[in-house]
Amino acid sequence: MALGRRNWTFAGSQRGADRAAIMLSVITTCRLNDVDPKAWLADVFARIADLPVSRLHELLPWQWKAHKGTAIAAAA
Repeated sequence: MALGRRNWTFAGSQRGADRAAIMLSVITTCRLNDVDPKAWLADVFARIADLPVSRLHELLPWQWKAHKGTAIAAAA
């Protein structure tokens, strides 16, 4: 990606740059779906270890947002 080229100059290594690109992609996906990246990551890290593989799709930002909205509406 040409967008991050200058930012990744000092990533330390190719692996570091790869990981930075992945995180930028995840954060951008959250923002494009009107999801707070910090809240999403915190919830994903808290839930991912106990979630079956068949339900991992629930952690995608757009699915997570829909689920959180439903949970908030049910609590009200």
